[in-house]
Amino acid sequence: MNSSSLRSNVWLRSSITGRAGEDAKMNPFDTAIQAFLTHTAMTCGVLNHPIRVIADLYTFKGLVLVPILGWIWFKPSQRGEWEREMVVAMIASGLLALAVFRVIARYLPFRMRPMFNPDLHFNFPSGGLDPAVLPAWSSFPSDHAMLWISVAMGIFLVRRGVGVLALLYTASVILLPRVYLGWHYPTDILAGAAIGVIITWCMTRDPIRTRFSAPILGWMQRFPGPFYAVMFALCFELVTQFNELLILGRTLVQG
Repeated sequence: MNSSSLRSNVWLRSSITGRAGEDAKMNPFDTAIQAFLTHTAMTCGVLNHPIRVIADLYTFKGLVLVPILGWIWFKPSQRGEWEREMVVAMIASGLLALAVFRVIARYLPFRMRPMFNPDLHFNFPSGGLDPAVLPAWSSFPSDHAMLWISVAMGIFLVRRGVGVLALLYTASVILLPRVYLGWHYPTDILAGAAIGVIITWCMTRDPIRTRFSAPILGWMQRFPGPFYAVMFALCFELVTQFNELLILGRTLVQG
C-alpha cells in the first residue's frame, strides 16, 4: 500500500471510529433480514467469494444497465423522439440521484455501515476487502439503490418487459449483495430505491422532461460530434459512479 492509500485508510478508520457513537440501533426489520443473510453466508461459504466479486465490479452494475439506454436510443421506433427524450431524462435522473445522495448523506445523522459496527455481532463475509474501498459516508441511504433503481425505473417506463428484468437484476445482483456483505442495512436499500423511483418519476413527466430534453436533442442535431462525446463521458461516469473523480478529489484535499 502506498503512502497516499495508507493516509486515506487511516483517515477512514479514524472517521468511522469517531462517529460510531452516533449510530442508531438496528430495527427488527433490519435485524431479521441480516441475521438470515449472515446465517446463509456461514452455511453456504462457497457463495461468498463470487458475491464479493459481483458486488465490487462495475461490469455487474452500470455496464449492464447503461447499454440498455443505448439500445433504446438507437433502435428504430415510431416513438423514437419520445424515447430519446426519456433516455435523456434517465441520465439526468441518475445524475440528480447521485447529487441528492451527497446532500442527504452529508446532512442526515450518520449511520455506520453494518460491517464496521462490532455491536451487531454479525459475521459478514467481507473478509479480504480493504475498508478504504468504502468511503466514510453514511450507510443511509444507499447511493447504488438511488442511482440504479432510478435508471431501471426509467427503462421500465419506456419498455415494460425489459424494465421488469432491469428492476429484478438491480435488486438481485446490484443491491442484495450489498446487504449480504454488510455494506448496507436493508432499510438503506429500500429508502434509496424509493428516492430513486421518485426522482425518475418526476424527471420523466412531460412538463419537466420536455423542458430540458428538447434543447439537448436540438444540440444533438446541430453538433452530433460533441454531443455524443459528452454523452459517452456522462455514461462512463454513471457506470463508475464518478468514483475515480471522487478519489482524485479526496487525494487533492488530503494532500
